[in-house]
Amino acid sequence: MSALEHVPEIGRIVKVLRGKDEGTYAVVIGIVDERFVLIADGDKRRFDQPKKKNVLHLLMQPAVSHEVQTSMRETGRVTNAKLRYAIQKVLQGKGE
Repeated sequence: MSALEHVPEIGRIVKVLRGKDEGTYAVVIGIVDERFVLIADGDKRRFDQPKKKNVLHLLMQPAVSHEVQTSMRETGRVTNAKLRYAIQKVLQGKGE
């Protein structure tokens, strides 16, 4: 798998590899620069309080939530319920 295959983008589902949220899943809701992104899971980490994470501490999943992308593009924000739903959909697909 090449490094370019799963680039950080709005709506990308990620697995947190480092920090107190290690092992949890979240959604990229903002790109700070090439090294940092803003993530939220809609539960413990709400849209209004995103976590700034180093992309090296995240495992990019192949899944991208188009609902989140569309919502962010149209309104500049996304509901916490939509974030939870996007993560839940990916986890159900994995059978976790």
